[in-house]
Amino acid sequence: MRSLLLGLDIGSSSVKASLLDADSGSALVSKAFPSQEMPIASPQTGWAEQDPEMWWEYVQQASRYVLNQAGVQKGELKGIGIAYQMHGLVLVDENQQVLRSSIIWCDSRAVEIGDKAFQRLGEEYCLNNLLNSPGNFTASKLRWVIENEPDLLSRIHKIMLPGDFIAMKLTGEIFTSETGLSEGIFWDFQKNGISEQVLNDYQIRKEWIPEVVPSFSLQGKVTSEASKLTGIEAGVPVSYRAGDQPNNAFSLQVLKPGELATTAGTSGTVYGVCDTPLFDPLSRVNTFVHVNHQKNAPSYGVLLCVNGTGILNSWIKRLMGAARIEYDEMNNFAASAGIGAEGLLFIPFGNGAERILQNKQIGAHMIGLDLLKHDKGHMIRAAQEGIVAALTFGFNIMKDMGLDLQTVKAGHANMFLSPIFRKTFIHMNKVELKLYDTDGAQGAARGAGIGAGIFSNESEAFEGLKLLETYEPNENFFEPYAELFSRWKNCLQEIQKMNV
Repeated sequence: MRSLLLGLDIGSSSVKASLLDADSGSALVSKAFPSQEMPIASPQTGWAEQDPEMWWEYVQQASRYVLNQAGVQKGELKGIGIAYQMHGLVLVDENQQVLRSSIIWCDSRAVEIGDKAFQRLGEEYCLNNLLNSPGNFTASKLRWVIENEPDLLSRIHKIMLPGDFIAMKLTGEIFTSETGLSEGIFWDFQKNGISEQVLNDYQIRKEWIPEVVPSFSLQGKVTSEASKLTGIEAGVPVSYRAGDQPNNAFSLQVLKPGELATTAGTSGTVYGVCDTPLFDPLSRVNTFVHVNHQKNAPSYGVLLCVNGTGILNSWIKRLMGAARIEYDEMNNFAASAGIGAEGLLFIPFGNGAERILQNKQIGAHMIGLDLLKHDKGHMIRAAQEGIVAALTFGFNIMKDMGLDLQTVKAGHANMFLSPIFRKTFIHMNKVELKLYDTDGAQGAARGAGIGAGIFSNESEAFEGLKLLETYEPNENFFEPYAELFSRWKNCLQEIQKMNV
């Protein structure tokens, strides 16, 4: 009988399921639903919401698909891991019914609430105890609901992050995790517990916060009702949960101080691990509890996030006729333009408030367009270079915090499939890049194996992780990419002046 593990990755674009063979460490089958990106509702400018029941529907479809494709037999599935889009807010009543659409990660409505709380609570307390400004994170989104939708308050039973919600739908039990509470800015790192100051300042009832469980642990078992909907055998445990960025780092075996992971999907991130609670004084990058954190062996993840990355690339694809052009073809067009795209620049910040800009919304900008010279190849290349420049801007903040950034790991997916993007990334940042055959759903499956005791340690969990390529920077390209970044940064500064 096989020992199998199911990983679920609840994104804002799709829900992906991956079935892992624990003995070989290899993924047997993976599938994302739906085939087109999930809709994000924006009732007002800067708002972003999704229906949590939509995520649950696609979890059902993705689970049934991978289980059927692999011919899973009774007793073979040993654990379920859940990764999820961070910072979202889900509210349920005592019957576990959703009270409103989820306010998701790229929603900007609570920026002012977080800024005011930063001043009320005090910068010293926020940076030393929370390691962040309250910002536009989950706690501030909940405060927005308290202020603007008071009729809901008497009906709230629990607040959850998206992964907590999916675990509840599978098991009927409501839990959260330390890493989840830290990403919502509910966690006091000095006291190693929930921040009473945040709860009191925001008028958040403590009974709304679910019970806390470790990321790797038995967190409930699949109910008979959920079994009928998903095809997962009743009684299989949920044994791991984490936000998508800590989980992406985990999926690349980024667990020790000095190790770094990066992603470039809808948003782009760099995630570094450290064993001391570092913070940026301006809270432009953020520090959370990492998945392997323990009181006697602390582990923290420093997260740089740029909202406007792959979403810019997909916007250009739609502009050019999404049905008539594929990403590989776009990359070929980009290769026809030289470094710097003959003066065309993109500022990619068009997907809500950006943390690295101190929660400002400056929009996306195309600069230097010459109608007689530039074509779609220039536009595509400029967009990819602009995305990397935005990541580099944050990368430099992380360096100033004391993080050692020399080797970065990434999954062979999304923007890292583009040779132009890879070349720009390694030379603009002067780093080695290692690409692995993995993704968030596979990482969640490996986490489930640790939590369920199928793997005895982290090393065993990653025996099947495959390194596909290593890219080393060439010093000959350092100068042209440094010049490109300097021009990009100067343009950003001018745009910021106009938005003051």
